[in-house]
Amino acid sequence: MIADPVARIRRFNRAVTLEVGALDTSFLGRGRPLGAARVLNAIGQGLGDVGEIRDALQLDSGLMSRLLRGLEEEKLVVTEPRPDDARRRVARLTSAGRREFAAYERLSNQRAAGLLARHPHADELLAAMDLVASALGRERIAIEEVDPRGEAARHCLAEYYAELARRFEKGFDVSLSRDPQAKDMVHPRGAFLVAMSDGLPLACVGLKGDGGETAEVKRLWVAPSARGLGLGRKLMAAVEERARALGIRMLRLDTNRALPEARALYLKSGWTEIPRFNDDPYADFFFEKRVCAARDA
Repeated sequence: MIADPVARIRRFNRAVTLEVGALDTSFLGRGRPLGAARVLNAIGQGLGDVGEIRDALQLDSGLMSRLLRGLEEEKLVVTEPRPDDARRRVARLTSAGRREFAAYERLSNQRAAGLLARHPHADELLAAMDLVASALGRERIAIEEVDPRGEAARHCLAEYYAELARRFEKGFDVSLSRDPQAKDMVHPRGAFLVAMSDGLPLACVGLKGDGGETAEVKRLWVAPSARGLGLGRKLMAAVEERARALGIRMLRLDTNRALPEARALYLKSGWTEIPRFNDDPYADFFFEKRVCAARDA
């Protein structure tokens, strides 16, 4: 029984249920259960369309209506027809609702900070939580094109460079590498893609172009907590799609021998190994792949 995987999952479920107060009739002591608090939080976080809130929280229509009705009766939320589609409704917080949302945010942050403070290995706890959250939310991970100089991109690149420094035999100094230039990874020269999960960036890849028909794929990285979910393949497919849309016909990339999983991914994805095409001191293997530009289709 102790080693039974199903029993261990159920133990985990019970622990989380108790920790988050899922069974409390007054979640965080604010007078309403978790379901109503989650709807209030979703509206406070920027969701307005009632159908989108229902889908995001995976609620059925009847329960969603009851929860909204309760929040309306408390004068925390008002709903009204969408200006562009009277068949749909949007919800917004009242002044009292915004105060209640702020109270939930403060209490939730305090509870999270308290959990970390009482655990002797907070970083390991967070890593385990990231792993579980990525596994449970894999269907909701979205690939977005972002500014390569923005917060999400910088987070991914910092994690990527730190991992290379750990894995490369002689470490990694980004100043010695063919570091992607931000101006070459934005439309119309290129792109920078990030896989996002509920606001957390989990993976990235860059497309570095010069306006011509050849471009490089750079900085493919997946967070350890999200490995094994197919994000690397999805990002490579997405970057090829962006390249086609930009009229790029040939993609190239390089990788280091300390990253065998990357080389295996490229070989499985139809890339062809070619002779060295740059002077990057960290590159050991070189690949290219011909893509059909959108205007060729």
